[in-house]
Amino acid sequence: METQTVKTYKIPEKILSRKDEITTSFLKLVDEHINDLISGRASRRLHAQDFGAKLFIHPRHLTNTLKITINSSVCEVMEERILAEAITLLKQTTLSIAEIGQKFGYEEPTNFTKFFKGMAGITPLQYRKKSLV
Repeated sequence: METQTVKTYKIPEKILSRKDEITTSFLKLVDEHINDLISGRASRRLHAQDFGAKLFIHPRHLTNTLKITINSSVCEVMEERILAEAITLLKQTTLSIAEIGQKFGYEEPTNFTKFFKGMAGITPLQYRKKSLV
């Protein structure tokens, strides 16, 4: 019985570093965008197409790269960052829940509440009350 030899391929370092470069650039853009949302310089959330355009790559390539490098999608990264910033605003400010939601592009407070509850398991108001105790 013959044994088969499996040919292995080594991925060039340049390809690996490009994936890391895309991921790092994307995460910097997310930080900038979140800051723009909080400060009012941006009124809507960016999506994969928007980030891809800023990075001069196809949105699918961005999504595939993020899955490889950080095992997450554009949407997941944005949702996690929005949740983290919303929690900070709930703890450190007296802004209403509607105002916090508007900072992140949620026109309707109920949509922000649904988002927050889906991510954190409790409503923003419940979180704020819990964090004050």
